[in-house]
Amino acid sequence: MHRTTTELEVFLDGILDAPKDAGPIEMIVRRPGENEREIVESGELSTTEGLIGDNWVLRVDEDGEPHMAAQLTLMNARVADAVAVTRERWPLAGDQIYVDFDISHENLPAGTRIRVGEATVEISEVPHTGCAKFSGRFGADALRFANVGPGRDNRFRGVNAFVVEGGAIAVGDKVTKL
Repeated sequence: MHRTTTELEVFLDGILDAPKDAGPIEMIVRRPGENEREIVESGELSTTEGLIGDNWVLRVDEDGEPHMAAQLTLMNARVADAVAVTRERWPLAGDQIYVDFDISHENLPAGTRIRVGEATVEISEVPHTGCAKFSGRFGADALRFANVGPGRDNRFRGVNAFVVEGGAIAVGDKVTKL
């Protein structure tokens, strides 16, 4: 179920054509426990808990505190579609919000705020990169596709963000650059 680099490159133009100002939430995934995924139609974003019901708050830094700059991860749904092969496998990427929206460095530099449903989140400076788990789930070619060249520049692996104003989110809600 892993696509080759050549197969992934076929998706490049479509990924790069993602909407730049506004696009829909395609999927919301909570991670209630290690390697657990729960696809939900709606959720609540909190400044202190991130996506309520997600285990982010239990993932702490060296000081024993939740890593605020990586409270939430968004992934371009077009990239998820390319690397995961089927929509049912998108949650394996480990991100919480899958959007049909351009999350590139150029479109959303660190510090940019976006409206996600009723919530507002800020793009973090902390990079979100693929890891051994991503490679194991989607293949080494997918990891390179996400982390090298256009994939790196356009954040194919996703983007870290944190909640600055909590609120409800639902599949189909708009993500809008502020």
